[in-house]
Amino acid sequence: MTITSGQPVAGQDVTSGEVGLAWLARAARDRAEAGLHREPHVRRAGADAVNLGSNDYLGLSTHPDVIAGAQAAAAQWGGGSTASRLVVGTTAAHVDLENELADFLGFPAALTFSSGYLANVGAVTALAGRGDLIVSDTGSHASLIDGCRLSRARVVVVDRGDHEAVRAALAARTEERALVVTDSVYSIDGEPAPVADLYAAARAHGAVLLVDEAHAVGVRGPGGRGLVAEQGLSGAPDLVVTTVLSKSFGAQGGVVLGPEILRSHLIDCARPFIFDTGLNPAAVGAARAALRVLRAYPALPDRLRDNARHLARACGVDEPAAAVISIIVGDPQRAVDAAAACRDRGVLVGCFRPPSVPPGTSRLRITVRADLDAATLDHVAEVVDAALREVGAR
Repeated sequence: MTITSGQPVAGQDVTSGEVGLAWLARAARDRAEAGLHREPHVRRAGADAVNLGSNDYLGLSTHPDVIAGAQAAAAQWGGGSTASRLVVGTTAAHVDLENELADFLGFPAALTFSSGYLANVGAVTALAGRGDLIVSDTGSHASLIDGCRLSRARVVVVDRGDHEAVRAALAARTEERALVVTDSVYSIDGEPAPVADLYAAARAHGAVLLVDEAHAVGVRGPGGRGLVAEQGLSGAPDLVVTTVLSKSFGAQGGVVLGPEILRSHLIDCARPFIFDTGLNPAAVGAARAALRVLRAYPALPDRLRDNARHLARACGVDEPAAAVISIIVGDPQRAVDAAAACRDRGVLVGCFRPPSVPPGTSRLRITVRADLDAATLDHVAEVVDAALREVGAR
């Protein structure tokens, strides 16, 4: 039996003849005219461009030990996990990685997902649902935002880092359960959130705080353990941390950390864990090797932040609090052209446009790495300056 609502499909203008997928052509033209069309940049093996568009903060994706870890895991476990974690997709290496991450980051337990995006969606939707409240700030990553939407909870959005607004929203709620979500280091500009204040606000009103440490682990905190550790909150009650294996660890995947009861709950209730194929063995092996490197060289995050300050000074912008340098250009097409001019000169940088950033704030987003020397950083600054001048943005 087919059930229909009798209403037109969203986006389908039957009066203009734009049936089926015909409306996509108009939508594509509109995006192109607004400077919002996107094409993936294809990197070629052996290319010698300086890559400052990735999130490979510690330069570990190409570290010999990390590559060897991926190869060894693939040789032992195969090219894929072959099934969901709850069927036969969990290997001993998955469990070892989770235990090692929990120990390093100071939490009782951890659970890995096949991406950081799914880790956030899984955590949010497993911890909040219809009849609950989520308080999210405007700096939350898209994966947290999508988790909020999918949860069916009531969502209150507050200004970025406004812990007093969080307190007010929690105090005024009628729902029994509440969840506060935030990035610890905001992904767009690398600024830190007031994690301790947000945690205090959540605790004062019986709520749980979920902190996404994707851009903080390997960057901030003692030995790269993140902003939560820097604030002395690792393993604190009613605190959930998510992070990724695809940035400072140079691999792939996401992880949720908290008490053992949280891990058990996610295994039973987080749909992105239950119904997704387990994290690829090679990524597991690479992440474990990267963690060993970070443990062996705890000064790597310090070198990273030193490099970030060096490059910011050379570019004539404010020194960052983490590893992201954000140079606002304004017009989206001008930002695209500036990024292309950098690429033509052998430097890859990020280009962020709406909806990733608010209208009028399109920018170059430069992510620094720990494995670059001063001469390379000075060269990058010269290239960025020339590109901005070429497009009339400086």
